[in-house]
Amino acid sequence: MGSQWKALADDNRREILLLLRKHDMTPTEMAEHFKFTLPALSTHLRILKDADLVTEKKEGKNRFYSLNERKSYEMLNYFEQMWGYKLNSLKEFVENKERKEKQ
Repeated sequence: MGSQWKALADDNRREILLLLRKHDMTPTEMAEHFKFTLPALSTHLRILKDADLVTEKKEGKNRFYSLNERKSYEMLNYFEQMWGYKLNSLKEFVENKERKEKQ
């Protein structure tokens, strides 16, 4: 199994994950959003799959890829533990500032 963090180091792979957040897609559908070849996309998908960030489901001749939500939540939880208090404090600060500006 590959490292999720290494898989996320590439801008294109992060963009693929954002696409899959919306709905399951075939490689052909994903390729419409990028300027690289299907073999290059396949390489990115293999890395994401090896890192357990995407899942693959075969239906007939098509392969559908989807975001592995469980693994995404695990990574989100990591950042929440690491930065949660600071992010909540920042959110509160911005909301208070906006309230004051409206008054």
